[in-house]
Amino acid sequence: MSGTAPRDTLTPIAATDGRTVYYDDDRGTYHTWCEDGAYEPVSTALLMTVSSVLGIEPDDLEALSECVEPDALNALFVHWRGADSRAGDGSITFTFSQCVVTVRADGELVIDPTRTPADPTGD
Repeated sequence: MSGTAPRDTLTPIAATDGRTVYYDDDRGTYHTWCEDGAYEPVSTALLMTVSSVLGIEPDDLEALSECVEPDALNALFVHWRGADSRAGDGSITFTFSQCVVTVRADGELVIDPTRTPADPTGD
């Protein structure tokens, strides 16, 4: 796992492809972390985690490329993980398969299936 550990408020609920998925009961969100030095690109980790959260096969999700360019997301994540101390403090949020997802520079993936594309604030 990256240098960030799951918060005490997160409950482990499942494992997908060797990655534990946690649930935050207060926020209704799911969390996982990309491993430092893992071969798997962040776009694949995101796809597999959303699939697990929604309980459907990855092939049944909409194409990730309809929401974000997977190669650009992977490159951005690699840049964040780079040696430049300013590089590691970003995040990107977008809608994918009826979930609002956030990819953070520290490797955390946050999936919020309760927010809809028409209501990105959750209100």
